[in-house]
Amino acid sequence: MRKTFVIACGGTGGHLSPGIALAERLTDLGYRCVLIVSRKKIDARLLEKYPQLEFRRAPGAGLDFSPMGLFRFFCSQCSAIAFAFAFLLKNRPAAYVSFGGFMTLGMALVCKVLFIPVILHEANRIPGKAVRWISRISTRVYLPPGVRVKGLSPLVFRSAGFPVRREIKPLDKAECRRMLGFPEHGRLLAIFGGSQGAKPLNDWILSAWEQFSAAGISVLCVTGPGKDIKDALIEKTSASGAPVVARFIPFCDTMAEALSAADIVISRAGAGTLAECIACRVPAILVPYPFAADNHQAANAKYYQEKGAGIMVPQSEIDSLTSIVLEIISDKDLLPRFRENIEKLSREYVWDNVVSDLVHYATKERKIIRAEQA
Repeated sequence: MRKTFVIACGGTGGHLSPGIALAERLTDLGYRCVLIVSRKKIDARLLEKYPQLEFRRAPGAGLDFSPMGLFRFFCSQCSAIAFAFAFLLKNRPAAYVSFGGFMTLGMALVCKVLFIPVILHEANRIPGKAVRWISRISTRVYLPPGVRVKGLSPLVFRSAGFPVRREIKPLDKAECRRMLGFPEHGRLLAIFGGSQGAKPLNDWILSAWEQFSAAGISVLCVTGPGKDIKDALIEKTSASGAPVVARFIPFCDTMAEALSAADIVISRAGAGTLAECIACRVPAILVPYPFAADNHQAANAKYYQEKGAGIMVPQSEIDSLTSIVLEIISDKDLLPRFRENIEKLSREYVWDNVVSDLVHYATKERKIIRAEQA
């Protein structure tokens, strides 16, 4: 019988994408993977692309410190624990892997009781609450290079990059532009506000579009669900007479094509978005979400900027984006320099050690694992 891995990765695109990437790799090696996801619409939409993978929807709710929010969180965790006991006793996985978020806690606690190895992966440079809590009962914790969790034994953590789906890779620029409906020549700016979109970025590009079209810069903007722009497609002519296009779409399920088509990206600074930009070798101007937990997006963006792969612009300075984009795109040396630094940064984003460790747990006898966890 094939060994099983359970991967908790639902709730956001930043959790779900690495779960899918890991499941793809382990499935190729002959293992069975079950992905535990939330009941949110974002999970359902992305999962439609992967009918070959096995999914289970589980109860769960994010932590909210209001009285009603705490009550919902407590009730959802009780439901999650009940779900976990029933599921894990039936499936008995070789290991449980979590990418953080509200889907983590209940199943991790049950795994500890059942002596199932708990593997945590944190991609942000400031670990989230779930990772900080569950790391104390984990067999292994993967963190970005240079990041540590206070009180965590050095024997438990290892550095690892962000698992990226196999489809996220550099593609032919001209072909991607044709597929997406953009001119093959000229510059293209892509704007991503994360899986839910970002209204400040949408509003900014609408105000800046006239300047970009005059300069011959086309725009692809992923607005996010429920943030549709009135004119989803705008076609113009630049000052030099070249065609330019602005396309506004609520969701993008062809990220490799969108990133490969772009000369530069403007985005939030979630770890998943950064990893995909790095995988496709496209520079980014990062506008961290200012209300992210523990301000982790600012930490991600600062590290990216320090590595010379792009720059960070606080949301409070969003009006300066127009001049920054025009300056970068007109600089013939800067974009190639960014790409050279991205190539170097990509060496930090390897995650083969995650797979090799999991294979190790799959081949161990359960009594040995139990002795190690005791």
